[in-house]
Amino acid sequence: MKINEIVNGMNNVDVSGEITEISQPREIETRFGTNRVATAKLKDETGEIQLSLWGKQIDMVSVGDKVKIVGGYTKEFHNDLQLNVGKNGSLSKE
Repeated sequence: MKINEIVNGMNNVDVSGEITEISQPREIETRFGTNRVATAKLKDETGEIQLSLWGKQIDMVSVGDKVKIVGGYTKEFHNDLQLNVGKNGSLSKE
């Protein structure tokens, strides 16, 4: 799948791209306890999308890395479309 094909509310999203930006991680309280979250930008030849990175995922990637998301899902957050890896998805370097 290409980034320009991704829309809100999708499940089982498989997409590859390059990390072009990563925000500073911040700590937030969730119903599961305190966790770190950062927002990255994932880009391919068709566009870019915000990618939520949680916990260990933040330390797995750097700007310039090519990554593959398998089994991700999308949602809108603050009027921006976001791609999430989720519990059932995976993030790996290519």
